[in-house]
Amino acid sequence: MGSSVKFSEYMTQWLYGDEGYYATYKNIGKKGDFYTAVSTSKFFGGTIAKHIISLVDEGFLAKNGVVCEIGAHHGYFLADVIEFIYTLRPKLLESLEFVIIERFDDLEKFQKNYFQESFGDVINLTHYKSLSELRCTNAFFIANEIFDAFPCELYYKGKTAQVDNHNVVFESEDSWVTSKAQKYHKDRGEIAVGYEAFASEMAQSCEKFEFISFDYGEMQARPDFSLRVYTKHKVLPFFTPKDSEEYIAREELFAKSDITYDVTFEHVKDAFVEAGVEFVEFKAQMVALVDMGLLELLEILKANVEEKLYKQELEKAKMLIMPNFLGERFKMIRFRKEG
Repeated sequence: MGSSVKFSEYMTQWLYGDEGYYATYKNIGKKGDFYTAVSTSKFFGGTIAKHIISLVDEGFLAKNGVVCEIGAHHGYFLADVIEFIYTLRPKLLESLEFVIIERFDDLEKFQKNYFQESFGDVINLTHYKSLSELRCTNAFFIANEIFDAFPCELYYKGKTAQVDNHNVVFESEDSWVTSKAQKYHKDRGEIAVGYEAFASEMAQSCEKFEFISFDYGEMQARPDFSLRVYTKHKVLPFFTPKDSEEYIAREELFAKSDITYDVTFEHVKDAFVEAGVEFVEFKAQMVALVDMGLLELLEILKANVEEKLYKQELEKAKMLIMPNFLGERFKMIRFRKEG
């Protein structure tokens, strides 16, 4: 990256460029760069499956509605959802339509192969490159750790960052970034780019839907920079001093590791409300999963399998809700458009 660019352009190239981090298949989990709820326990997808069934039972989601995951990576999460729907309400698999929004060809290919191996021709799975291609009347949308992967601008005391040769300099004026920083009471930190367009696309793609997303962050903006790089389960603050033992040159990390930041959920909420979508609730992942029936699923498992297997799955599921692992740091935000 030889010429000076906005930080959002730099981050877009880092994550989504032709050789970017997400552009090709990556490992997540014990051998990868970071953990997600999906790589931790199948009961994450199971709890969402239970919630989908409850939406059908309450009449919000039609039996022939769309279940859509946005940014599915391997496809494991949606496959877990389908597996649990098969266990809990198999008849629904005959009528529900399953959709993945996936911009990358390599990942789409992997997902298709994985679904073919897992389900054969039993599941009706459709891929779209973006939400703007999807048109439906009734849907349930799910996204796991998507908002922290939107490009962002970096803001510091009235100035917006430019990047030249991996060096960050706060020197430009940007009225949109400044207005967002003022709105969310930040004098420094990340300002996400693209939430408004994403919310608008979803609102236009479907007449009636519920959307749930899990990510790390808080409703209010952090007062500092949270931008960081994940590489082989090591977390490096983006602004690690050069004299630190932890320091790795950015050009060595660029496109080879994940770069992310804490989500300001108030910004997400405002983007969807502005698009005409109703904000329903915001809560810790721990509370959300328990409310949606995680513990009831574990009771069903306990009654049907040997104790050793139950204990193994229980330990994995605990990681989803333990405050010191994923339970408190991760949040769930939920929206609805009534049609």
